[in-house]
Amino acid sequence: MTERYVLDLREIDRTQVEVAGGKGAHLGALSRIEGVRVPEGFCLTTDAFRRTMAGVPSLDEALDRLSHADPDDSETIRTLSARIRRTVEETALPDDIAASLTGAIARLGEDTAWAVRSSATAEDLPTASFAGQQDTYLNVMGTASVLRHISRCWASLFTERAVTYRRRNGIDHRTVHMAVVVQRMVFPQASGILFTADPVTGNRRVATVDAGFGLGEALVSGLVNPDTFTVRDGEVVARTIAAKQRAVHALPGGGTHQVRIDAPHQEQPALTDAQAVRLVRLGRRIEAHFGHPQDIEWCLVDDDFRIVQSRPITTLFPVPETDDRENHVYVSVGHQQMMTDAMKPLGLSMWRLTAMAPMHEAGGRLFVDVTRRLAAPASRAALLEIMGRGDPLVRDALETLLERGDFVPSLPDTGPGGPPPGGAATPIETDPAVVTELIERSRASVAALKREIRTKSGPALFAFLLEAFEEHKRVLADPLSMQVIMAGMEATWWLNDQLEEWLGEKNAADTLTLSAPGNITSQMGLELLDVADVIRPHPQVVAFLQGVENDDFLDELAKLPGGGEARDAIETYLDRYGMRCAGEIDITRPRWRESPATLVPAILDNVRNFRPGAARRRFEQGRQEALRKEQDVLERLRALPDGDRKADETKRMIDRVRTFIGYREYPKYGIISRYFVYKQALMEEADRLVRAGVLAEREDVFHLTFQEFHDAVRSGRVDAGIIRQRKDAFRTYRTLTPPRVLTSDGEALNGAYRREDVPAGALVGLAVSAGTVEGRARVVLDMAQADLEAGDILVTAYTDPSWSPLFVGIAGLITEVGGLMTHGAVIAREYGLPAVVGVDGATRLIRDGQRIRVHGGDGYVEILP
Repeated sequence: MTERYVLDLREIDRTQVEVAGGKGAHLGALSRIEGVRVPEGFCLTTDAFRRTMAGVPSLDEALDRLSHADPDDSETIRTLSARIRRTVEETALPDDIAASLTGAIARLGEDTAWAVRSSATAEDLPTASFAGQQDTYLNVMGTASVLRHISRCWASLFTERAVTYRRRNGIDHRTVHMAVVVQRMVFPQASGILFTADPVTGNRRVATVDAGFGLGEALVSGLVNPDTFTVRDGEVVARTIAAKQRAVHALPGGGTHQVRIDAPHQEQPALTDAQAVRLVRLGRRIEAHFGHPQDIEWCLVDDDFRIVQSRPITTLFPVPETDDRENHVYVSVGHQQMMTDAMKPLGLSMWRLTAMAPMHEAGGRLFVDVTRRLAAPASRAALLEIMGRGDPLVRDALETLLERGDFVPSLPDTGPGGPPPGGAATPIETDPAVVTELIERSRASVAALKREIRTKSGPALFAFLLEAFEEHKRVLADPLSMQVIMAGMEATWWLNDQLEEWLGEKNAADTLTLSAPGNITSQMGLELLDVADVIRPHPQVVAFLQGVENDDFLDELAKLPGGGEARDAIETYLDRYGMRCAGEIDITRPRWRESPATLVPAILDNVRNFRPGAARRRFEQGRQEALRKEQDVLERLRALPDGDRKADETKRMIDRVRTFIGYREYPKYGIISRYFVYKQALMEEADRLVRAGVLAEREDVFHLTFQEFHDAVRSGRVDAGIIRQRKDAFRTYRTLTPPRVLTSDGEALNGAYRREDVPAGALVGLAVSAGTVEGRARVVLDMAQADLEAGDILVTAYTDPSWSPLFVGIAGLITEVGGLMTHGAVIAREYGLPAVVGVDGATRLIRDGQRIRVHGGDGYVEILP
């Protein structure tokens, strides 16, 4: 029985989390690393916990009630968890388990002082550290006291904080079990924490050491500020020595107490530089063993380090893998595409296969390596200019890295740096027929794809898709399409620059582009107003839609008075826009055609907030406002010296921007149209795999790459373990925030605006659509949960084209991600919405329902009292 319930730490390895818990498994693995000293001890396994708890029938009922408690009902959770803790603490250990423990203690010496430490199965994992969620007891004396403190460790599995943490991480209370680690107590001169990567910047080459006198409890509890050593490449590069007024020491009879440090010793360093470097070297050995940056608890005893814990640092953003040791600089694709959420493997691989540039994966996101373009002066200037136009924070992050002068290599120019970023005339005439031709080309390409893919299945489908991806890229890279997009953008920049210089007009193009023709994304929002017009006259239809929860509502809708017309209107809308959805660059996301209930809240908002004919009136109002602005600008220019020339040039640019700017949105529409065709064919293959018993459910293919999906169809086999691992990884990736810029050292850079022209306390962003508006902030993270009233200001993380239907009913827009020419900015200008994008942390800093003021022309947001 001893082997079952009590294991020496040296018998345990890191694969035995289910037996020894996270802490026990890590300590067992640590004790096996050459040169790493771990205090001797043993682990009481989770089998002992399960066996003991099985003898307490009342525990099952209490756990049932806890599992069904409302997560927001803190009082119920507090009461239930306290009752469970009392029950666990009062439950006696079975005699054979107690005997096993007594024997293990006797072997190591009954007179020893012990550290008794909780080790839960959902603790110190790569996906969630659970640090501090369960209890540890230090300097425990005597066998009876050890047994008593084991019961307390078990009970700490049900502290209110541990229960709440599990609920937030989606972990079932019944699946978590507790082992307990019992180790010889060490009495250190100093102790602390070592991070083998910088926990703030993510830099893997930088280690930080926090150190204090005595036991580590003083640091963990915040009793003292630690000394901090920053170590890079075997050298202390920075240190902060704190005034350490207190320390925690062991009491002779058991337990710990605080002691005051004599004044002369308070500002003495707890470690020498040489000791800090030696500790980091030890930490690198531990990091290499586990394969991840580590958060390590250490003690210094007679100039020798003892390691008492090591856990993965779960907050670091992963680094793209490379096959060299060179420095690399990566720019986030998600920040350019307005989709910073984690993507599943099929989505990542499909985007890479259809993208125009090589991309690298990390943390469920995609990045482009810009190192070589940064290294040469001409290409660097062009890259910084275009990045600055798109997102000033990306440019600032890159410039911050360049200013250091020690990371990006310097290479000679090998060719032109790219097209000039603005102001240059493009070699196409201002002719609407050019746009019409491009749209027809795109439609013909999508129609051909639909026609040809119908007969393809099995391995032949995947061969066909690889050819289709080449056509996809050819359409995307159409030189004429690129010229039209650049012509619209350059005309916008020209108007803003020249009219500010000549007339003092800031962001004049914002008004001049109102209701520009041919913008497929703004049309999408206006056409949903038309759907609302069909539904509004039918009260039973409106009432029915208010109760819609599932996606199969359209057939039921048709049975109501007016429901047939309503269904036809929604179906017509889906025929044109059903391929769209939030996060649409990820092919695994459910499209509106697949999940039409997503649109219902926006339709109901339109029914409630608008009168019939709103779409037509709104478009015409914008067109007239743009026309009045044009006339005003031209008249004022003619009154200037050389005014006729300036007015003529401006008129040409206004015509140019209104001809071409609407097309800016069409290529994305074409891409997503093709994506939906790909997806429908691929999901038929997934269904075949489910029917053949190869997959448990069709969505499992989302956790395979395109090539792995192809292999599964060809072989009729799938590794279920890989799918489980990918699902776990995706859950982790969803909790991470991707940086705008990431280095191969793991450093995350997000840039800053560095502005002094905004009021104190204002939130700074990028001005993308002029105007000032006050209103109620509505913080919306999921379009399907939107509940907007006229005059509300939408605050969200990002807006891709699928959010545009919400824009018709709001008064202003704030996003955390975005640039001058990203979709949200373009549509905000077209609708005349004051908008500020790139406001870092907006959804966290602005509370839902607060009164705020958006300064769309000056790029900041005020939170009003």
